[in-house]
Amino acid sequence: MKSINIPIILTWLRIAMIPVVIGLYYLPIEGLSITLRDWLGAAAFVVAAITDWLDGYLARRWGQTSAFGAFLDPVADKLMVCAALLVLLDLGRVESYIALIIIGRELTISALREWMASVGARGSVAVNQLGKFKTAAQMAAIPCLMVYQTVFGIDLVLVGEVLIFLAAFLTLWSMFYYLSKAWPALKHADKK
Repeated sequence: MKSINIPIILTWLRIAMIPVVIGLYYLPIEGLSITLRDWLGAAAFVVAAITDWLDGYLARRWGQTSAFGAFLDPVADKLMVCAALLVLLDLGRVESYIALIIIGRELTISALREWMASVGARGSVAVNQLGKFKTAAQMAAIPCLMVYQTVFGIDLVLVGEVLIFLAAFLTLWSMFYYLSKAWPALKHADKK
């Protein structure tokens, strides 16, 4: 089957990491301390984040991009981030409004991109640098908040909190950016 390749397998691996992360936090695992659980959860998230970068890089480098991969990759990203945020929310390590901003933006922009594609204007809401900075901030913040302790004198709680606030700010900024880019098409569609 041509659609199965290393980049697609890496994307599926990212999706498979979601129950691993959730299971670490919610299944009663004998002998698993909270500290070890937090480190394993953060490590699983980091592995998933690395596959996010690696699958796209390999798909472009090896010429293995596909429509299915273009669909599955952002779905995997959003599922992983949303699952991690919900775990952190349940643990009291992230504020509910932060989780709502990030998850709400993901839903809004996904729906916007789908609608823009249906009117033939998807290019106007293509991923830009602002979205990439937002993703980098949240991918760095989440494992810090999962570990949630001081390591080698670095307060990962503080680092994670600063980065998640930055991610929320960039999330709102990028959402308004994408909405402003889509506004002409939205206005034009209302006049039809």
